[in-house]
Amino acid sequence: MLDTVLDFLSHGLTGAGWVSMLGYLLVVTQLTIFTVTLYLHRCQTHRGVDLHPVVAHFFRFWSWLTTGMVTKEWVAVHRKHHAKVETAEDPHSPQIYGIKKVFWDGVALYRDASQVKEDMEKYGRGTPDDWIERKLYSAYPYYGLALMVLVNLALFGVLGIAIWAVQMIWIPFWAAGFINGIGHWWGYRNFESADTATNLFPWGFWIGGEELHNNHHAFPSSAKFALRKWEFDIGWAVICVLRAVGLAKVLRVAPKLDVRPNVPLPDAETLKAVLTHRFQAMTDYHRGVILPTLREEAMSAGDNLKVVPRRLRRALADGGRWLDSEGRGHLQAVLAKRPILKLVYEYRNRLVVLMEQRGAEQGLKSLQQWISDAEQSGVRVLREFAWRLKGYCLSAEA
Repeated sequence: MLDTVLDFLSHGLTGAGWVSMLGYLLVVTQLTIFTVTLYLHRCQTHRGVDLHPVVAHFFRFWSWLTTGMVTKEWVAVHRKHHAKVETAEDPHSPQIYGIKKVFWDGVALYRDASQVKEDMEKYGRGTPDDWIERKLYSAYPYYGLALMVLVNLALFGVLGIAIWAVQMIWIPFWAAGFINGIGHWWGYRNFESADTATNLFPWGFWIGGEELHNNHHAFPSSAKFALRKWEFDIGWAVICVLRAVGLAKVLRVAPKLDVRPNVPLPDAETLKAVLTHRFQAMTDYHRGVILPTLREEAMSAGDNLKVVPRRLRRALADGGRWLDSEGRGHLQAVLAKRPILKLVYEYRNRLVVLMEQRGAEQGLKSLQQWISDAEQSGVRVLREFAWRLKGYCLSAEA
């Protein structure tokens, strides 16, 4: 009898070896990642995809079993993150809390944010509120974790507890720490969005496609995160498989941007495309106008581009939003010495203002005036950008 108990504790019911246990761990952790990115994020939070009720409930059950997270709370915290991004009200911004705090203690920030009942009601609307949610998943969120440890213990013996421990830190580390922290601190940017979100890698395999964080912030409601030809989003690949067998319906993806040739005057179609792709427009402006102007003025002055500190070069792209008062003073000093750079920087700020205007008629008038002024500015790169901008239009979805 004692030998039987000891054998069970050593090997569990399966008697699995290290390879089998590692395979199990990879499967269950990636399934948890898919639960977060497909169900909690793309389906429940942003409504980019509608999952079949059977699939949605399976993910809801798996979230309860492996994370203890309540759907309404996760959705509310993430929606508030988008609504208040990089401000003092952002639940987990490295700009506010510092990268170390968010990376190592992101789960505590999430827990604190989920305790604000007013935010849960405001941002958590539309999430499941059926009997099983009220009586089990939300009422006893940690019962699932207890059940999971028993399952692992039964399957693998004492080593199952170690597997369970890895499962428990998987989402706190990769989602609450890595994506929320590093995803707003390091990486590349396709879009000059109004935050610090970055793409960590162009191929989103390990964290379900969440690696493409800058793309997501540029088009939050898009079910597809890969927006460049060389990028890959494994979460989108899974959605496509589910859609092919009738288990998912894609509601929204980011529309493609086209440029019409020989457009004499921007029209309503232009305005719609500019507003939809405002971050792409600002990216085009930075790369096509500001950077070439900065290089030309540095060359004419006999300077190296690095004479302007990197943080000030970045400020030319984001309007100096992240500079302190001293940094803003330095930026103004740089612009004062470079009149053409100052001019194109002022045009950049004007473009931002017109994109924030309400009302299609006034917005179109402002856009037409901006393009007319840019074409008559005498600055070649600014004139070329204006010609491209007025041809903006939306094409079929990606």
